[in-house]
Amino acid sequence: MLVPNFKGFDFFPHDTHLPFMRFKSICFFGSIAAMVVSLAIIGVFGFNYGVDFKGGTMVEVQSKSGPADISELRSRLGKLGLGDVQVQTFGEPTDVLIRVEQQVGADPKDAEVKQQEALKKVVTALGDGFTQRRVEVVGPAVSAELRMTGIIAVLCSILAIIAYVWFRFEWQFAMGTVIALFHDVLIVAGIFSFFQLEFDLSIVAALLTILGYSVNDTVVVSDRIRENLRKYKRMGLNELLNLSINETLSRTILTGTTTIVVLAVLFVVGGAVIHNFSLAMLLGVLIGTYSSIFIAAPVLDYLGVKRDWSDTAAAGTKPRV
Repeated sequence: MLVPNFKGFDFFPHDTHLPFMRFKSICFFGSIAAMVVSLAIIGVFGFNYGVDFKGGTMVEVQSKSGPADISELRSRLGKLGLGDVQVQTFGEPTDVLIRVEQQVGADPKDAEVKQQEALKKVVTALGDGFTQRRVEVVGPAVSAELRMTGIIAVLCSILAIIAYVWFRFEWQFAMGTVIALFHDVLIVAGIFSFFQLEFDLSIVAALLTILGYSVNDTVVVSDRIRENLRKYKRMGLNELLNLSINETLSRTILTGTTTIVVLAVLFVVGGAVIHNFSLAMLLGVLIGTYSSIFIAAPVLDYLGVKRDWSDTAAAGTKPRV
């Protein structure tokens, strides 16, 4: 019995010869400039911290009479004079999450009293049409600790990634990876700072996920570059970098595209609760894919990566890419 031989569909051509290194200087130094601008934006505008990082009260309520009217609730609670009051649905259309920023007082005790008064105003304004399900209060001390913990988590992740790449490859690869990772985090953080999008623990989780995605993509490209450095000792470094990137381009494009499609769907239909998280992830995947090609790879050329790991590797040449 003959078994039909089905061949997989080639979604992306595997014999591309795109001259990425022709644009390495413009892209690399443009990215460095973007990192400096992002740092300046963060320094000038700061972040629009959520309740997690600046303290406040979070109230979860449920409507008794069908789906909640979010616009009407925002208008009603906005007139209470409590500062930043955020209202959003989550889960079922009847479930509402209300966040009230930390109230300012003459001292911590006075601030706590005013925060309790703010909670009472919110509950009174909601009336009998809502059932109170959960109340969480984040004080200034806890929010400051969460901010510091978030910063430490991101920095420790970057240090661990540097150690891993340095151990697996050479120090030039580690330098390219760390610059690419700082680029990804700073650009995303700069965008959130410039547009004053809410920055909370979910964004820290997104940044950590971005680091993992970016280093995975960078390691794949770096591994192919190392293989070709051993194989083609006479090939010019720019040609070899182009060859390596083109050989892994199919994997990079397909992985990035499928991830972006999922994140785009989450961003559009995922609801307000994960809106900023989805946006941070979407930006991070796009920027991380770019940095693996136009930052991590050019650094190897600028730092003069070693070419003689294996004396037994066969020297070879390959047509110009």
